[in-house]
This record gives sequence, C-alpha cells and structure tokens, in this order.
Amino acid sequence: MNLEQAFDPSILVFAALAVFVLWKLHSVLGIRSERDAAAPPRNRFSPPQGGFFRGRQPASPPAPIPQDAERWTGLAEPGSKAWAGLDAVAASDPSFSRERFIEGARKAYEMIVSAFAKGDRDTLRRLLSPEVYDNFAREIASREAKGESVETAVVSIDDVRVEDARSEQGVNNVTLRFAVKLMTTRRDREGQLVEGGEHPVSVVDLWTFARALASRDPNWKLVSTESH
Repeated sequence: MNLEQAFDPSILVFAALAVFVLWKLHSVLGIRSERDAAAPPRNRFSPPQGGFFRGRQPASPPAPIPQDAERWTGLAEPGSKAWAGLDAVAASDPSFSRERFIEGARKAYEMIVSAFAKGDRDTLRRLLSPEVYDNFAREIASREAKGESVETAVVSIDDVRVEDARSEQGVNNVTLRFAVKLMTTRRDREGQLVEGGEHPVSVVDLWTFARALASRDPNWKLVSTESH
C-alpha cells in the first residue's frame, strides 16, 4: 500500500478547524459562566424592576397623627387624671370633639334644668339615664303632690371644666364641673314663695355624661349629678 496515496492533506485542515472552533466555544462559554456566577440569581416570582409591575403594591402603613399637646387646655390640667381620661375617650371614639361635646353639654344643662323645673318628663327621659330619670321623676311627683311649682332660669354658665374622664368596658364617661348662676323660685299651692328670690345664686354642679361606644345614638346621657 502506498502511504502517500493513503494520506489525505485535507484531514489536517479539518482537524485544525475543529480545534479552533472548540477553543472559541470554550472562551465564550467561560466568560458567560463567570458573568452568570457574579450576578445574583433572580427570583422568578419577583416583579420586574422599572415600574412595569401592574399588580397593586402593598400599602404603606399610615403615618401616626401627632397629638396636639394643647388640645385639652382650658378643660383639664396637663398631666392630670382628667387629661389622661380625655385622651382615652378620644382614642376610643375618633369622632369625639371637645368643642362639640362642651357645646352639647351646655345645651343639655340648660334643657335639663328647665325641664326639671317644668316637670317635663318626656324631655328628661330623652336626656337622662333610667336611674337619674327615676330620681328626677320622684322629685317632680313629690312637688306635684304638694301642689308646689318651681321656676328656674339659667342666668349664666360661667365655666365648664372636666373633673374626670374615663373609657371603660365600651363606655365613655366624662364628668363636668359646671359653675353657673341660677335664678330659682319655689311656690306653694297658694302661690306663696317658699324658696328662692330675686337674686341669682352661684351653684357648682358635677354632672357625669356617658355614652356607649356601640350605641347608634350619638347623644350623651346624664348618668350622675352632684351639687357643691
């Protein structure tokens, strides 16, 4: 056999091309592997960056509303039990407003005093707790049995302060100190003056108003009275 005839030079050319191609692939794949190793693996469930995620992002928690350090000034002493109690009442009932509450308490005071003097049980029933109403009704009945009549006018409400406040077991209670001037007269069956006079009398009343948080009635009711 002739070796020169058996050997084909083109085999060397193809072999060289194969070596070159293998070297090139190794070079490219090696660089790609190093880059992939350097990059952190991507979570395939995470949204793409750049604002293309159309799902609803979780809402950030609302920033706490700073409390007004002076919000009970004029009603209670800073650091007092009454001040802390008002904080508790306001925390339990976001609709609580000092202005609206005090304005309503003033009106309620005048209405209750007037209704008690007139013997207006219907008005008292709407504004008083059952226990307080029973006490007022007994006094009215006693006057009527004696034939007595009472006239009372609120001359002025000079000051209203919070004596105590608390929020317990789903019920808010606020005790107010009313400094008022009243004009009161009591007359017997013949119309003779039994008590009172022509001059107003200064009175300090402690009235406690309460409201159940679960109640649909937005009004507070008088649950306790005390005079000084």
